[in-house]
Amino acid sequence: MAALLALISSLTWGVADFLGGLAARRAGAAQVLAVSYPAGAVVITFVAIFVLPGQLTTDLIGISLLTGIVGAIAIALLYAALVRGQMGVVSPITAVLSGAVPVIVGIFRGEQPSSFAFIGMGLAVFAVILVSRESVHHHGKTPMSAIALAVLAGLAIGIYLTVLGLAPINSGVWVASMGRWVSTLVMITFVIVVSRSFNRTTFPWKLAIITGILDSMANGFFQLASQRGLLSIVAVLGSLYPVATVVLARVVIKERMNRVQSLGVLLALSAAVLLAFNS
Repeated sequence: MAALLALISSLTWGVADFLGGLAARRAGAAQVLAVSYPAGAVVITFVAIFVLPGQLTTDLIGISLLTGIVGAIAIALLYAALVRGQMGVVSPITAVLSGAVPVIVGIFRGEQPSSFAFIGMGLAVFAVILVSRESVHHHGKTPMSAIALAVLAGLAIGIYLTVLGLAPINSGVWVASMGRWVSTLVMITFVIVVSRSFNRTTFPWKLAIITGILDSMANGFFQLASQRGLLSIVAVLGSLYPVATVVLARVVIKERMNRVQSLGVLLALSAAVLLAFNS
Protein backbone atom coordinates (compact mmCIF):
# COMPACT_ATOMS: atom_id res chain seq x y z
CA MET A 1 0.00 0.00 0.00
CA ALA A 2 2.85 2.42 0.83
CA ALA A 3 4.46 1.92 -2.59
CA LEU A 4 1.13 2.43 -4.36
CA LEU A 5 0.43 5.65 -2.46
CA ALA A 6 3.95 6.89 -3.21
CA LEU A 7 3.52 6.17 -6.91
CA ILE A 8 0.16 7.94 -6.89
CA SER A 9 1.81 10.96 -5.26
CA SER A 10 4.55 10.89 -7.90
CA LEU A 11 2.03 10.70 -10.74
CA THR A 12 -0.08 13.47 -9.21
CA TRP A 13 2.95 15.72 -8.72
CA GLY A 14 3.95 15.10 -12.33
CA VAL A 15 0.53 16.07 -13.66
CA ALA A 16 0.48 19.14 -11.41
CA ASP A 17 3.89 20.25 -12.67
CA PHE A 18 2.75 19.81 -16.27
CA LEU A 19 -0.44 21.83 -15.80
CA GLY A 20 1.39 24.40 -13.70
CA GLY A 21 3.92 24.82 -16.48
CA LEU A 22 1.14 25.47 -18.98
CA ALA A 23 -0.44 28.02 -16.65
CA ALA A 24 2.88 29.75 -16.03
CA ARG A 25 3.32 30.22 -19.78
CA ARG A 26 0.13 32.31 -19.84
CA ALA A 27 0.74 34.19 -16.60
CA GLY A 28 3.64 34.71 -14.25
CA ALA A 29 4.74 31.80 -12.07
CA ALA A 30 4.21 33.83 -8.89
CA GLN A 31 0.65 34.70 -9.89
CA VAL A 32 -0.12 31.05 -10.66
CA LEU A 33 1.24 29.97 -7.27
CA ALA A 34 -0.78 32.66 -5.50
CA VAL A 35 -3.96 31.13 -6.96
CA SER A 36 -3.02 27.44 -6.93
CA TYR A 37 -1.84 27.30 -3.32
CA PRO A 38 -5.08 28.48 -1.65
CA ALA A 39 -7.12 26.27 -4.00
CA GLY A 40 -5.08 23.28 -2.93
CA ALA A 41 -5.28 24.29 0.72
CA VAL A 42 -9.08 24.32 0.65
CA VAL A 43 -9.31 20.85 -0.91
CA ILE A 44 -6.70 19.14 1.28
CA THR A 45 -8.36 20.67 4.36
CA PHE A 46 -11.71 19.24 3.25
CA VAL A 47 -10.02 15.84 2.94
CA ALA A 48 -8.42 16.22 6.38
CA ILE A 49 -11.78 16.99 8.00
CA PHE A 50 -14.30 14.82 6.16
CA VAL A 51 -12.50 12.09 4.17
CA LEU A 52 -9.44 11.05 6.19
CA PRO A 53 -10.01 12.56 9.63
CA GLY A 54 -6.90 12.27 11.76
CA GLN A 55 -6.03 13.30 15.27
CA LEU A 56 -5.30 17.02 15.38
CA THR A 57 -2.95 17.84 18.25
CA THR A 58 -0.84 20.83 19.24
CA ASP A 59 2.28 18.80 18.43
CA LEU A 60 1.40 19.06 14.74
CA ILE A 61 1.50 22.87 14.73
CA GLY A 62 5.28 23.10 14.81
CA ILE A 63 5.68 20.44 12.11
CA SER A 64 3.09 22.17 9.93
CA LEU A 65 4.74 25.57 10.30
CA LEU A 66 8.08 24.06 9.32
CA THR A 67 6.69 22.22 6.29
CA GLY A 68 4.80 25.30 5.12
CA ILE A 69 7.72 27.69 5.38
CA VAL A 70 10.28 25.26 3.95
CA GLY A 71 7.88 24.29 1.16
CA ALA A 72 7.37 27.91 0.11
CA ILE A 73 11.12 28.59 0.20
CA ALA A 74 11.77 25.45 -1.85
CA ILE A 75 9.37 26.49 -4.60
CA ALA A 76 10.85 29.99 -4.70
CA LEU A 77 14.37 28.56 -5.04
CA LEU A 78 13.23 26.14 -7.75
CA TYR A 79 11.64 28.85 -9.89
CA ALA A 80 14.66 31.10 -9.39
CA ALA A 81 16.89 28.27 -10.63
CA LEU A 82 14.65 27.61 -13.64
CA VAL A 83 14.73 31.30 -14.58
CA ARG A 84 18.53 31.35 -14.58
CA GLY A 85 19.35 27.92 -15.96
CA GLN A 86 18.24 25.18 -18.34
CA MET A 87 15.45 22.88 -17.21
CA GLY A 88 17.46 19.87 -18.38
CA VAL A 89 20.15 20.75 -15.83
CA VAL A 90 18.04 22.15 -12.99
CA SER A 91 15.32 19.47 -12.90
CA PRO A 92 17.50 16.38 -12.37
CA ILE A 93 19.59 18.09 -9.70
CA THR A 94 16.49 19.13 -7.80
CA ALA A 95 14.67 15.81 -8.19
CA VAL A 96 17.63 13.66 -7.14
CA LEU A 97 18.46 15.74 -4.07
CA SER A 98 14.82 15.99 -3.01
CA GLY A 99 14.68 12.20 -2.93
CA ALA A 100 18.14 11.76 -1.41
CA VAL A 101 17.50 13.74 1.77
CA PRO A 102 14.60 11.55 3.02
CA VAL A 103 16.53 8.41 2.03
CA ILE A 104 19.52 9.44 4.14
CA VAL A 105 17.30 10.42 7.07
CA GLY A 106 15.37 7.15 6.82
CA ILE A 107 18.53 5.05 6.85
CA PHE A 108 19.94 7.01 9.81
CA ARG A 109 16.67 6.35 11.63
CA GLY A 110 17.32 2.63 11.30
CA GLU A 111 15.48 1.70 8.12
CA GLN A 112 17.04 -1.27 6.33
CA PRO A 113 15.96 -1.51 2.69
CA SER A 114 16.78 -4.77 0.92
CA SER A 115 19.53 -5.14 -1.67
CA PHE A 116 16.93 -5.12 -4.44
CA ALA A 117 15.46 -1.92 -2.99
CA PHE A 118 18.88 -0.25 -3.17
CA ILE A 119 19.16 -1.36 -6.81
CA GLY A 120 15.75 0.16 -7.43
CA MET A 121 16.85 3.40 -5.78
CA GLY A 122 19.89 3.58 -8.05
CA LEU A 123 17.76 2.93 -11.13
CA ALA A 124 15.28 5.60 -10.03
CA VAL A 125 18.00 8.22 -9.59
CA PHE A 126 19.47 7.40 -12.99
CA ALA A 127 15.99 7.42 -14.56
CA VAL A 128 15.19 10.88 -13.20
CA ILE A 129 18.47 12.24 -14.55
CA LEU A 130 17.84 10.76 -18.00
CA VAL A 131 14.18 11.70 -18.31
CA SER A 132 14.88 15.28 -17.22
CA ARG A 133 17.62 15.78 -19.77
CA GLU A 134 16.98 18.01 -22.77
CA SER A 135 19.11 18.78 -25.77
CA VAL A 136 21.25 21.26 -23.92
CA HIS A 137 24.01 21.59 -26.51
CA HIS A 138 21.91 24.05 -28.49
CA HIS A 139 21.67 26.47 -25.62
CA GLY A 140 23.97 28.51 -23.44
CA LYS A 141 25.86 27.18 -20.48
CA THR A 142 23.97 27.01 -17.21
CA PRO A 143 25.58 29.47 -14.75
CA MET A 144 26.86 28.28 -11.38
CA SER A 145 24.26 30.48 -9.67
CA ALA A 146 21.47 28.39 -11.24
CA ILE A 147 23.17 25.15 -10.21
CA ALA A 148 23.59 26.45 -6.65
CA LEU A 149 19.91 27.44 -6.52
CA ALA A 150 18.92 24.01 -7.87
CA VAL A 151 20.96 22.32 -5.15
CA LEU A 152 19.36 24.50 -2.47
CA ALA A 153 15.89 23.85 -3.93
CA GLY A 154 16.49 20.09 -3.94
CA LEU A 155 17.70 20.13 -0.35
CA ALA A 156 14.75 22.28 0.73
CA ILE A 157 12.23 20.00 -0.98
CA GLY A 158 13.96 17.01 0.59
CA ILE A 159 13.66 18.56 4.04
CA TYR A 160 10.01 19.34 3.34
CA LEU A 161 9.27 15.73 2.35
CA THR A 162 11.23 14.40 5.32
CA VAL A 163 9.29 16.47 7.84
CA LEU A 164 6.04 15.61 6.09
CA GLY A 165 7.00 11.94 6.28
CA LEU A 166 7.70 12.10 10.00
CA ALA A 167 4.12 13.07 10.86
CA PRO A 168 2.39 10.60 13.23
CA ILE A 169 0.38 7.87 11.52
CA ASN A 170 -2.79 8.88 13.39
CA SER A 171 -2.60 12.47 12.13
CA GLY A 172 -4.18 11.77 8.75
CA VAL A 173 -3.20 14.52 6.33
CA TRP A 174 -3.36 17.40 8.81
CA VAL A 175 0.30 18.31 8.41
CA ALA A 176 -0.08 18.52 4.63
CA SER A 177 -3.21 20.62 5.13
CA MET A 178 -1.91 23.11 7.70
CA GLY A 179 1.45 23.29 5.98
CA ARG A 180 -0.30 24.26 2.76
CA TRP A 181 -2.08 27.13 4.49
CA VAL A 182 1.23 28.41 5.85
CA SER A 183 2.75 28.22 2.35
CA THR A 184 -0.32 30.00 0.98
CA LEU A 185 0.19 32.94 3.34
CA VAL A 186 3.85 33.14 2.37
CA MET A 187 3.07 33.01 -1.36
CA ILE A 188 0.29 35.61 -1.26
CA THR A 189 2.44 37.95 0.83
CA PHE A 190 5.28 37.58 -1.66
CA VAL A 191 3.02 38.35 -4.62
CA ILE A 192 1.51 41.40 -2.92
CA VAL A 193 4.92 42.81 -2.01
CA VAL A 194 7.06 42.16 -5.08
CA SER A 195 4.91 40.95 -7.96
CA ARG A 196 2.92 42.72 -10.59
CA SER A 197 -0.87 42.48 -10.83
CA PHE A 198 -2.42 40.08 -13.30
CA ASN A 199 -5.20 40.33 -15.84
CA ARG A 200 -8.20 38.52 -14.34
CA THR A 201 -9.89 38.02 -17.70
CA THR A 202 -6.96 36.25 -19.38
CA PHE A 203 -5.59 34.48 -16.30
CA PRO A 204 -5.68 30.64 -16.62
CA TRP A 205 -7.90 30.14 -13.59
CA LYS A 206 -8.87 26.53 -14.27
CA LEU A 207 -5.30 25.41 -14.88
CA ALA A 208 -4.02 27.18 -11.77
CA ILE A 209 -6.78 25.83 -9.53
CA ILE A 210 -6.43 22.25 -10.80
CA THR A 211 -2.66 22.51 -10.39
CA GLY A 212 -3.05 23.53 -6.76
CA ILE A 213 -5.55 20.79 -6.01
CA LEU A 214 -3.36 18.09 -7.54
CA ASP A 215 -0.21 19.35 -5.85
CA SER A 216 -1.82 19.43 -2.41
CA MET A 217 -3.33 15.98 -2.94
CA ALA A 218 0.10 14.67 -3.94
CA ASN A 219 1.46 15.98 -0.65
CA GLY A 220 -1.33 14.17 1.16
CA PHE A 221 -0.67 10.90 -0.68
CA PHE A 222 3.02 11.19 0.17
CA GLN A 223 2.27 11.77 3.85
CA LEU A 224 0.02 8.71 3.92
CA ALA A 225 2.63 6.62 2.09
CA SER A 226 5.43 7.60 4.46
CA GLN A 227 3.24 6.69 7.44
CA ARG A 228 2.80 3.17 6.09
CA GLY A 229 6.20 2.31 4.62
CA LEU A 230 9.91 3.01 4.71
CA LEU A 231 10.60 6.71 4.17
CA SER A 232 13.73 5.82 2.19
CA ILE A 233 11.72 3.85 -0.39
CA VAL A 234 8.65 6.09 -0.43
CA ALA A 235 10.81 9.16 -1.09
CA VAL A 236 12.50 7.59 -4.11
CA LEU A 237 9.18 6.53 -5.61
CA GLY A 238 7.85 10.04 -5.04
CA SER A 239 10.85 11.58 -6.79
CA LEU A 240 9.87 9.90 -10.08
CA TYR A 241 7.40 12.73 -10.82
CA PRO A 242 9.43 14.17 -13.77
CA VAL A 243 8.57 11.00 -15.70
CA ALA A 244 4.85 11.83 -15.68
CA THR A 245 5.56 15.44 -16.66
CA VAL A 246 7.71 14.45 -19.64
CA VAL A 247 5.26 11.78 -20.85
CA LEU A 248 2.33 14.20 -20.61
CA ALA A 249 4.26 16.82 -22.55
CA ARG A 250 4.86 14.23 -25.26
CA VAL A 251 1.24 13.02 -25.41
CA VAL A 252 -0.70 16.25 -24.88
CA ILE A 253 1.35 19.03 -26.46
CA LYS A 254 3.47 16.79 -28.71
CA GLU A 255 6.83 17.77 -27.27
CA ARG A 256 9.51 15.52 -28.69
CA MET A 257 10.90 12.87 -26.34
CA ASN A 258 14.44 11.90 -27.28
CA ARG A 259 15.93 8.42 -26.92
CA VAL A 260 17.66 9.25 -23.66
CA GLN A 261 14.36 10.35 -22.12
CA SER A 262 12.62 7.22 -23.43
CA LEU A 263 15.28 5.09 -21.78
CA GLY A 264 14.74 7.06 -18.59
CA VAL A 265 11.02 6.24 -18.65
CA LEU A 266 11.76 2.51 -19.01
CA LEU A 267 14.28 2.64 -16.17
CA ALA A 268 11.76 4.49 -14.01
CA LEU A 269 9.18 1.76 -14.58
CA SER A 270 11.76 -0.89 -13.70
CA ALA A 271 12.73 1.00 -10.55
CA ALA A 272 9.08 1.35 -9.54
CA VAL A 273 8.54 -2.41 -9.87
CA LEU A 274 11.66 -3.24 -7.83
CA LEU A 275 10.79 -0.77 -5.09
CA ALA A 276 7.11 -1.74 -5.01
CA PHE A 277 7.95 -5.39 -4.37
CA ASN A 278 10.58 -4.51 -1.76
CA SER A 279 8.76 -1.84 0.21
